[in-house]
Amino acid sequence: MRTPADVLPPGATTSVGFEAIGTGWTLTTVDPLAPSLVDRVRELVDGYDATWSRFRGDSGVARVARGETVDLGPTAPALLDLLGDLARRTGGAVDPCVAASLEHLGYGPGGGLRAADGHLPAPAARIVRTGTLVTVDPPAMLDVGSAGKGQLVDLVHAELAAAGHAGALVDAGGDIRVSGNPLRVALEHPFDPTAAVGVVEVVDGAIAGSAVNRRAWNVEGGRRLHHVLDARTGEPVASVAATWVLADTALLADALATALFFVDPEALAGVAGFRYVRMRTDGIADWSPDLPGEVFT
Repeated sequence: MRTPADVLPPGATTSVGFEAIGTGWTLTTVDPLAPSLVDRVRELVDGYDATWSRFRGDSGVARVARGETVDLGPTAPALLDLLGDLARRTGGAVDPCVAASLEHLGYGPGGGLRAADGHLPAPAARIVRTGTLVTVDPPAMLDVGSAGKGQLVDLVHAELAAAGHAGALVDAGGDIRVSGNPLRVALEHPFDPTAAVGVVEVVDGAIAGSAVNRRAWNVEGGRRLHHVLDARTGEPVASVAATWVLADTALLADALATALFFVDPEALAGVAGFRYVRMRTDGIADWSPDLPGEVFT
């Protein structure tokens, strides 16, 4: 997903960028951002990472993986309930216990991106949540990458709004939440990063995308792997190349963009209102009939 530097909310005067949780962040507002507000945003992002990062041995989910019952805080109910719903709707293809499968293929805390032989399905573990207290039985690492970054984008956007920035854009590596003026977003072609699949307009809402050319790596024997795995098999998805979803929140957009790798939009109709574009690996695309934009065919 591409948001060229000149495609900002009309009248925007301030843009602050930083790196966090393995991606680039951009905060764009009409009025200047106070340094203290930027510091609060950084603390918010760092706090979320301390809870949900599977790459940190001291994180909340790392403690859950060691068999503890952990208070994962106020972000846990909405995030885990949504992922649980999507697990049911996708027949288990979307599962936060997929962390073990990702690590088996080399995408783990140790780095190196060296895959073990074969594929490892996600473990048959049960997430038990009582309020914000979470246990996994039997213990297993959680990976909420299918929705967590979107939720964090929403939290950062809410922080800016609470500080009086009615018109704001939060962009975390292509997961975007915008308020105020409409934003035109180019949908990066998964086979050619210099080209676009189409252009959409986001109005007081969010857009998120996922593609097999992002977080991809080569391993011995010439195998090409990527991070979108079917939790039932532990194998990277082979039939869909990229998805984009427009929704009211970045949490929903992020989660539904992942789910569309495994099921048709009709299976997700009861989750929330959304619009989408999906491109298969054979280059054929489908999209919502009421998409606010254009897909180039």
